[in-house]
Amino acid sequence: MKKIAKLASAGVVGLCFAVFAADEPQKLAPKDVPAKIMQTVQARLPGAQVSSAEKETEDGKIVYDLEMTQNGLKYEMDIKDDGTLFEIEKEVKAPKPAVTKAVMQKFPDAKISIVMEVNKVEGKKETAQHYEVTFTTGGKEKEVIVALDGSSVKEEAAESPEKK
Repeated sequence: MKKIAKLASAGVVGLCFAVFAADEPQKLAPKDVPAKIMQTVQARLPGAQVSSAEKETEDGKIVYDLEMTQNGLKYEMDIKDDGTLFEIEKEVKAPKPAVTKAVMQKFPDAKISIVMEVNKVEGKKETAQHYEVTFTTGGKEKEVIVALDGSSVKEEAAESPEKK
């Protein structure tokens, strides 16, 4: 009887782990990204080199989260399972002074490492939404969301270590 109880307990724990694991992003080697997703990447950024790829579920739908470089600049794309690009982040080498000023006002000792412009994508049209600014302060890395005009700076919600 004790064996049955232990097996049942192990089964419940295993089931809970499987359900939890299903919500975690799945890391993919760039060569394992589906062709349809890579076609979207190459159509938008010809010659881009994918450095990181994850398959995850957002709002019940499969999404591929890719990081890449093209001509020395970093990009990130969120692409639906059907190949539809819905968000692209682009590295900005010279951010607007208002963006830098807003970060420095809130975090005076910040050393900015990268600024990404986050764009919503509908078809071929991109609409800038905000900036994501990554920096170090007090020996720790932080990422904040900054309004396009620098009028607000918000700390991002903490992501799981797998997302970073």
